[in-house]
Amino acid sequence: MSFQFKHAICNEIYEKWPFRDACRSMRRIGYTGIEIAPFTLAEYPRDITAAQRREYRDIIESEGLRFVGLHWLMASPKGLHVTTPNRELRERSWRHITDLVDLCADLGENGVMVFGSPKQRCTVEGLAPKQAAANYTAGLASVAPHAQQRAVTILVEALPLNQCDVITTLAEAVEIVKQVNSPAVRTMFDTHNAVDESEPHAVLVDRYFDLIRHVHVNETDGRHPGTGNYDFLPVFDVLRRRAYQHWVSLEAFDFKPGSEKIANDSLRFIEKEIEQLAL
Repeated sequence: MSFQFKHAICNEIYEKWPFRDACRSMRRIGYTGIEIAPFTLAEYPRDITAAQRREYRDIIESEGLRFVGLHWLMASPKGLHVTTPNRELRERSWRHITDLVDLCADLGENGVMVFGSPKQRCTVEGLAPKQAAANYTAGLASVAPHAQQRAVTILVEALPLNQCDVITTLAEAVEIVKQVNSPAVRTMFDTHNAVDESEPHAVLVDRYFDLIRHVHVNETDGRHPGTGNYDFLPVFDVLRRRAYQHWVSLEAFDFKPGSEKIANDSLRFIEKEIEQLAL
């Protein structure tokens, strides 16, 4: 039997859709996993009741999907920042991450939390990037034991310089993972966010494969796959060759084409790309 990729989609693409209808559409198009932006459920994760969490989980499972995890972790509430020199604000921000760990664990088993959040980790108040990264590492280390206890994996996401000046390469993300030294902290690869990397993306994915727990696919301008000229094949080839067991998840930032068109066109394009690997 040939190697099979696991395809997921980020739920904010289905903006304003009822949750069950969105899940049903995702599964009908062919996705088997759902990745959730917490702000689509509530401003504060702690405001989502135990009953609501069970309902979301039941809907995901009843519609034939698996819960993948969370991303856009700090889009709400506003004002949080995890690397600021302001200790009180920093601690409050990391408590928010702890709340998200609990939400992630309640929505499904073995979920991941993709930690990008450029505006909430970039340098502020004259702090140097190196010190901001140290604050980030310390905060991550403080929540890692709780994440491990709840079987959640927090993923350090590298971001390009046009978004953030803290942790801007996959190598830097890996260094943070190694410093924290917890099985609950790993990294991920995002085709859109790797524009500043100096080496071929496939080389990086191969080099750091053992620490990569998740993959986001999109064009380098943020549109959905197939609308630009990003060459996905080398990355997919490495993932197949290395028998990647985790999710390939669609994340798009331009919703103008419409939810189902984005979802359907992206998956059909990705499937055609993967088919070429067998030729």
